[in-house]
Order: sequence, then C-alpha cells, then structure tokens
Amino acid sequence: MRSFRWPPPPDGGPRTWGPGPGAPRTGRPALPEPDTELVTTPHGVRLERLVTGTGDPVTVFAHGLGNGIATTRPFGSGVTGRKVFFQFRGHGRSDAPPGPWSYADLARDLRAMADLGGASRAFGASLGAGALCRLLAESPDRFERLVFFLPAVLDRPRGDAARQRFTALLDAVESGDASAVADVVSVELPAAVRNTPAGWAYLRQRLDQLLRDGLAPGLASLPDQIALADVGALAAVTAPALVIACAGDDLHPVDVAERLAAALPAATLHVYDRPGVLWTERADLRTRISAFLNE
Repeated sequence: MRSFRWPPPPDGGPRTWGPGPGAPRTGRPALPEPDTELVTTPHGVRLERLVTGTGDPVTVFAHGLGNGIATTRPFGSGVTGRKVFFQFRGHGRSDAPPGPWSYADLARDLRAMADLGGASRAFGASLGAGALCRLLAESPDRFERLVFFLPAVLDRPRGDAARQRFTALLDAVESGDASAVADVVSVELPAAVRNTPAGWAYLRQRLDQLLRDGLAPGLASLPDQIALADVGALAAVTAPALVIACAGDDLHPVDVAERLAAALPAATLHVYDRPGVLWTERADLRTRISAFLNE
C-alpha cells in the first residue's frame, strides 16, 4: 500500500515502486482560482465574493468550515442562472471581526450575500447548511428552493471527531508548515484518491489557499456551537428542499440529515451509501443538485 507524503513528486506523480513508466502523469486539474471581490455588507463585515453565470434565477452557495469558494464551485457547475459564491467571516480574504462568533453571525453573512446578489435559491454545505438553517428559522420564506449538503449540526453540538479535526487544521495552518497542513487536509480525500494526480491537484489548491489566507482563530469555537435552539422553527419553511447525506461520514452523521429532512415540510432526503461522494459519485451528485435547483 502506498503511503501519503508531502511535498508531491515533481512530475505530478504518484510514484510507485518497481519498474514501470516514468513519464509525467496528469489528472483533471483543480479549478483555477478566479478573481474575486471584497464586498462590504450592511452589518459592516467585508466578505470575499465571486459571481458567475448570467440571468435569473440567482443561487447563493455557502461553504463548510475551513473551506471556501473553490470547494463549493463544483456544486454549481450545472445550475442555471447567476451563482453567488462567498467566504464566511474568518475564511479567505473575508474580514475576521472580534469574536467569538455564532451561527447567528454566519446567518447574517449568508443573508447579506443573498440579499446583495438577489438570490432566490440557496445551497449550504456542512457549516453553510447550519447557517442556512439559522437564517430560515428567522425568515422561513426567504428562498424558493433549498439544498443542504452534508448538514453537520442542528440543535446539538458537533461530536469530538469534528472538534479534533478542525483544531488540528487550525494548528497546522497557524504553524505555516505545508506538510502538517497536507497531513490534515489529505484526510478529506478517500483513501483510493490520496495518491492520484487528481488528489494531488486538490491538495495543492487547498494548501495554496490555506497557507496564503489562513484561518481566523475566531472559528475555533464554532464546532461547539449549535445552529438552532429548536428544530421546530423550520416547520414554517415551505420551500422545496433537497437534503443530501452519506453513510459512514463521522463528521456529518446521517441522523442530522434525517432530522433536518423531517423538520422541513417539503424536503426530500437522499443518502449515499459511502462518504467521499465528490470523488466517487461526482457526476450523480452534480446532476442531482442541478436538476433539483433548475426545476
């Protein structure tokens, strides 16, 4: 079994032992980083934003903890209309106002990006799904269609695995050690992908962003936060919703997705049979999301 190591082979590897072809090997490259802008929100926090596509409707995309625009862009590849991607406070080039921060703060960031962009549809992944839940509890009729990908938290704090993983990522980013960051980020990849050209491309992109922009210390308390005091508040949300989960994902338990789907009156739940679906079920996932949002 090949082991993971950093830095990557100079020709894009991976390397294998024994005789075999030695030419450079390539895989699907990570999406190039586009030019983004800093937008001042009504609550005074500047957030990094990228707008792609043309026309209506408009969909806002909210990322997960420690992630950002680059990791949410693939979800919108088949979605029609304009797409608004942004970085929550403490991520990328977005401001990091004095903390501690709560899901109410994240919901405020999400609402500002949706309002400024004129979004009528919303997608939330992990942390972004929690922020979207908080926004909907306050404004249940804000969006016309909703997608929740790997929801991680509702009215109960996240488990020890999530806290430990994010603490390790914060510590590695703070150290500035690329190898340490790569060790933590590589866990995001399915084992079969970690030593492939596509896996290396993903790692390079994540490391470039994390080591360049960092992560604000104010994010450290978020794994201990809850998104909602009472999931019953979501009963007033009448917009059609798609909730997506993966069996075997310790950071995003299926029971959270099941409870969310049960709380939303017009929700459809889809559970993949294994984690890492962005790698193992990429085409199906993108088609499922775009078909739902484009209805």
